[in-house]
Amino acid sequence: MPDIMMERVDQGNFPELVTLIFALAEFEHLTPPDEEGVKRLQEHALSPKPYFEAYLARSDGRAIAYLILIQTYSTFLARPTLFIEDIFVLEEFRWRGVGKAMFLFSAEKAKAMDCGRMEWQALDWNVNAINFYERIGARQLNEWVSFRMDAAAIDRLLSK
Repeated sequence: MPDIMMERVDQGNFPELVTLIFALAEFEHLTPPDEEGVKRLQEHALSPKPYFEAYLARSDGRAIAYLILIQTYSTFLARPTLFIEDIFVLEEFRWRGVGKAMFLFSAEKAKAMDCGRMEWQALDWNVNAINFYERIGARQLNEWVSFRMDAAAIDRLLSK
């Protein structure tokens, strides 16, 4: 495993985060954020009250992976939940323990925040990720179904 250093995203390293987000979009066959989206990401990540925490994983000074963390809340546990929005490792650094190091970092954050759990999602076709998550002790939540409304659906709902 390469030596991994985790660092919080700031103004100086934000462009590296964007490069990695574009690499994730390519991997997932999705459209990356446009110029306005990148500006919003920067504002949301770096504002005095950020919407999320963003971290880069570095090896030999190079940003090779990133992590986006969001705090949610469980009313039944009466404790915060740490939600992993994105975890992405460049292809040439996979299978070297980088993902595991990032999950350990996330688990340490969750423990420090007194979280009752950590949650995330994986695409159903990403078998390598699913197998990794199961190897580290995660379980699929088959009893829960994910739903999503995009901005257009929200507008339609509110216009009724």
